[in-house]
Amino acid sequence: MRIAYLEDETSLAGTVTDWLHAAGYEVEWFSSGVRCAQAVESRRFDACLFDWLVPDLSGIDVLARLQIKLRQAMPPVVFTTGRDSEEDVVGVLTAGADDYIVKPLSRPLLLARLEAVTRRRSGAGAATMQRDFGRLTVDHGRRLIALEDQLVALTDRETDLALYLFKNIGRALSREHLIQVVWSLTPDIDTRTVDVHVSALRRKLGLIPKFGWRLTSIYGYGYRLERARGPG
Repeated sequence: MRIAYLEDETSLAGTVTDWLHAAGYEVEWFSSGVRCAQAVESRRFDACLFDWLVPDLSGIDVLARLQIKLRQAMPPVVFTTGRDSEEDVVGVLTAGADDYIVKPLSRPLLLARLEAVTRRRSGAGAATMQRDFGRLTVDHGRRLIALEDQLVALTDRETDLALYLFKNIGRALSREHLIQVVWSLTPDIDTRTVDVHVSALRRKLGLIPKFGWRLTSIYGYGYRLERARGPG
């Protein structure tokens, strides 16, 4: 079984890699989130073990990028992190992770969790995650967005961007970050491409204060999707 392991702390990565090798796993270690995402997009892995806080592209952002690119071919993902609040745990699982381990790591627990997520995934397909936002219904599993119970016609890239925005409500996202996550396999994307897609989503999904939303432009930086007062 082949594991993609993302961890920027070299000593810990060495220890965990030794544990996994001893248990019979084949491990490919990455200290860069971007390089990890590129590898999982291009090669087959049976599971992913991601640290949350990695300098260039966090584990959460690698997960989001892979969900866009791989969709139903996404391998199971276990997160390892020192962040242990209920809000953090819920956030990681809601983002699509299969399990979560708080550091410091225990070898028996880590191996048990990896075995459990791969067993569950082999026995059942990925669950649909649907959320209702007033007039909007966002189905991450089936990649569908409905406005007042009517499916909205979006291009694949508009869908990728919309689903990522709805997973990051209230978070300021730079244009460069959005290009890295949503347009990662297409070279030399102009930041104006992001602006065009954002404008289309505002219009098609009604992401304006009248309907309870703000898809705000942050000057010289990027965008933030947030709830506005009023219906929605």
